[in-house]
Amino acid sequence: MSNDTGLSSSEPRPRPRLFEPLQIGGLRIDNRIVIAPMCQYSATEGTPGDWHMIHLGHLALSGAGLLIIEATAVEAEGRISPGDLGLYSDENEQGLARVLQAMRAHSPIKIAMQLGHAGRKASSRAPWQGGKQIRPGEPTGWKAYAPSAVPHAPGEDVPIALDAAGLARVRDAFVAAARRAARLGLDGLEIHAAHGYLLHQFLSPIANHRTDACGGSLENRMRFPLEVFDAVRAEFPADRPVWVRVSASDWVPGGWDLDGTVAFSQALKARGCAAIHVSSGGVSPQQAITLGAGYQVPFAERVKAEVGLPTIAVGLITEPRHAEAIVADGQADAVSLARAMLYDPRWPWHAAAELGAHVNAPEQYWRSQPREFKDLFENASFGAR
Repeated sequence: MSNDTGLSSSEPRPRPRLFEPLQIGGLRIDNRIVIAPMCQYSATEGTPGDWHMIHLGHLALSGAGLLIIEATAVEAEGRISPGDLGLYSDENEQGLARVLQAMRAHSPIKIAMQLGHAGRKASSRAPWQGGKQIRPGEPTGWKAYAPSAVPHAPGEDVPIALDAAGLARVRDAFVAAARRAARLGLDGLEIHAAHGYLLHQFLSPIANHRTDACGGSLENRMRFPLEVFDAVRAEFPADRPVWVRVSASDWVPGGWDLDGTVAFSQALKARGCAAIHVSSGGVSPQQAITLGAGYQVPFAERVKAEVGLPTIAVGLITEPRHAEAIVADGQADAVSLARAMLYDPRWPWHAAAELGAHVNAPEQYWRSQPREFKDLFENASFGAR
């Protein structure tokens, strides 16, 4: 007797590619589902509280292979909003240690963190407050820094262009945050060079109008982001990976594009970058993005083909069979989910059930396994009274 896969009903089904392990540098993740970094705008002076304990703890039980903690500012002025997470003080580090200790006590998920600096997009309100800039002098507002004295949107406060001392300060802030991340025992670091934040601002000619060694040519615009990567890579333990999230296109004529992304990724590979996480947009309100399921996957596919690093695709990937096709067809090595994971924190469970795979689940939840999905949970064994 056979089924629609062509296999005998007595033969085991092949493991879906989405649930095969993946090696990112020295880090092995159990499957290719990544929880993308998602800002929560709920920290106090950069320090997580009960919300992060609940939120990250919940996601840690999802069955995903890797959880990337939200964009975490390397200095107070680098926060996107007053509620952004930070890793620039002892209080920040201690608060994160508390959350991480709880997560690790109850979940085997690998945990990384995205380190970033908001640049000219700093000092903004939370999305549910409208997301607009908080001007210096207004309560909770501050002056932003950027590659050039060019605001993100017309009418916004003009940021301070970073001089040589400012560049050194920001680089050293990334290094200090990486040192704290190492002490926290994080499994990996992602450097945020996407979504219109500081390192992306240096890459994009839309935001970078400098005339010194950090502006003008592609080589010059890549200089400071590469310097930051080198500094973080040198500080973080060599056996733990460091990788970069990029915006592959500004979606604006004359802006940062896929050719530049490939060149930047190749330069990162030469410096020991472990992976590329491919997103897009964010540097200009003039962006014209054509949305659709997996609309950014072709960007990841080209980066993977031309650079050869493990590549993570993201962007409106919501259906398990679509995610499986992306990795099975070699368009990317892993997929990351953001809003879909917030909406359905058990997405990996449901994907495993649909695709015929196994997934990690806490033993306290083993009894929830539906009868029609026998052996869905790995190592699940329990009796009933």
